[in-house]
Amino acid sequence: MTNDEKSSQAYGAHLDMRETMSYADYLDLDALLSAQHLRSTNHNEMLFLIIHHVMELWLKLVLHELNAARERIKNDDLMPSFKMTARVSRIFEQMTNAWTVLSTMTPSEYLLFRGTLGNASGFQSYQYRLLEFVMGNKNAVMLKPHEHRPEIHAVLEEELRKPSLYDEALRLLAKRGFNIAPEVIERDWSQPYRPHPSVENAWLEVYRAPETHWDLYELAEEFVDLEDLFRQWRFRHVTTVERIIGYKKGTGGTAGVPYLRKMLEVVLFPELWKIRTGL
Repeated sequence: MTNDEKSSQAYGAHLDMRETMSYADYLDLDALLSAQHLRSTNHNEMLFLIIHHVMELWLKLVLHELNAARERIKNDDLMPSFKMTARVSRIFEQMTNAWTVLSTMTPSEYLLFRGTLGNASGFQSYQYRLLEFVMGNKNAVMLKPHEHRPEIHAVLEEELRKPSLYDEALRLLAKRGFNIAPEVIERDWSQPYRPHPSVENAWLEVYRAPETHWDLYELAEEFVDLEDLFRQWRFRHVTTVERIIGYKKGTGGTAGVPYLRKMLEVVLFPELWKIRTGL
């Protein structure tokens, strides 16, 4: 008997996995670890691929959590939604840190395989687009890159036409008796949200009497935390891109860094930021 076998007996570890589910089986590791199809022989392409695979896996979890949170908010069941949105904020921290790993790649290294990407770009990530729609940044033009995939296009179009996370929060304010203007809570959900004085007044009321409206106060702070960490992820993305390609155009045809900097100006929950001045 080897030392490893003696140790496994002492700790009760299962060694014979022929008739039971193993760790690799549960995680479907064969599929996961064979998904990195290199298009070049360059050493650094593996880093580029894996970072983006990791981002897409995190995005899958973010969507899982935010969709559940939105449903809880819609049903006025706020306590579970706090855990879900807090978890997403922590995920954004991990996604932000991932850019620091990618930034170990120099411009010279990236240029050796960039040409193999063709027109592929993170701009075309349908999970990212779903996230933007769920968070309220609606833009029907962003459906076009997915017209060649009808099943994905249909999912995106459905999300475009649904109330966002913030929309459901504002509808909840109205249900709770706050004076929210009708055009805020019943509108064309495919259009971007526009700030409204009635919403600002409602959130001011919440923040001025947090003990009275504690769960709504907590919801608002979870949203601010969520947008704060989302902005940090976006900002780190911009600086990583600038560090690696400078002001070259993106592979997907965007202006690259200038386009990404413009996205930094998007405010998802505008009244929650504005009331900080008005309090």
